[in-house]
Amino acid sequence: MNIDNLLSNKAKRIPPSGIRRFFDLINEMEDAISLSIGEPDFDTPWAVREEGIFTLEKGRTHYSPNAGFQELKEEICRYLKRKFGLDYKPDETIVTVGGSEAIDLSLRALIETGDEVIIPEPSFVAYSPCTMLAGGIPVPVALNVENDFRLTPKELIAAITPKTKALILPFPCNPTGAVMEHSDLKKIVDVLKDKDIVVISDEIYAELTYGMKHVSIASFEEMKEKTLLINGFSKAYAMTGWRLGYACGPKPLIDMMIKIHQFAIMSSPTIAQLAGIEALRSCDKDIERMSVEYQRRKRVIVDGFNEAGLECFEPYGAFYCFPSIKSTGLSSEEFAERLLMEEKVAVVPGNAFGRSGEGFVRVCYAASMENIFEALKRIKRFMERLN
Repeated sequence: MNIDNLLSNKAKRIPPSGIRRFFDLINEMEDAISLSIGEPDFDTPWAVREEGIFTLEKGRTHYSPNAGFQELKEEICRYLKRKFGLDYKPDETIVTVGGSEAIDLSLRALIETGDEVIIPEPSFVAYSPCTMLAGGIPVPVALNVENDFRLTPKELIAAITPKTKALILPFPCNPTGAVMEHSDLKKIVDVLKDKDIVVISDEIYAELTYGMKHVSIASFEEMKEKTLLINGFSKAYAMTGWRLGYACGPKPLIDMMIKIHQFAIMSSPTIAQLAGIEALRSCDKDIERMSVEYQRRKRVIVDGFNEAGLECFEPYGAFYCFPSIKSTGLSSEEFAERLLMEEKVAVVPGNAFGRSGEGFVRVCYAASMENIFEALKRIKRFMERLN
């Protein structure tokens, strides 16, 4: 029997992650510096770790309710109200295994075969594959550095068809660091307010904006009932390995996501949920401290790329920069591969985040300042050889 003939064609059509490829390569190298994986280099705040330890000591290691502990859902709702002025109830909330599961659940709950999902790109690598696995058709919209990688009404209108079911709104954006301000979102709201299109608003980096306060499209009265907000603990709280996320939105959609979650996952990790309650209650200062440090690192790395002759867009959110490498004449993959092999610095080719990412590389500055300085020194040396 040829097992390959029995594998899902949908799964076969999905390309492997361009991020993980470079992560695997760098693990085989000595003295290599990784600016590739989007993971904070900070430890999870002590109050959260202590609660996790205490939870283990108390033996609280059993299943949670499918949708998550009521106490955590209540705390999530209080947090969203306190931080972003959003009004959600616990029964409009589901706790998931990271924000990634929430993305997958939302698409499976919404998409029928042939439905179209508009995906502004460059953006997170999971959106298109999850759309395809749900039977949908990804409709990429190429964002431009000239517009600060923000989605414009003109671009959105051009992508909408009678088959459009959802728009993914990935801001603050991985990989560009772009944001959508209130005035930008208002223009998108004017396009969508009378259309039966669900907005999946991925706001995992909402706490990490620089020089401005994050605004959610769900805060617009016309959009509350057609927006699913996705967030989580991985980035702002440095809790990547805890695998804890959540989604808030219209109850019928949340109920459908819970039903799928019941069969696919059962429940999110109990220890992570109980620690998450503590994170929401006591870690505002920790987030502020980490955010200030990210801003310091951002300034160093953006200036460093510009000085090396690689024009770098100014990011205002998340912890990535997206310098252009077009001046080198190399493709994104060629640049990333040569930089890794010749100078042992790992970045991610921009085309891993969609075709419009070609000509750029993603650089994560959630790394130590020591590693950032050393990486910039190696990148400047690499550029001197190219020139």
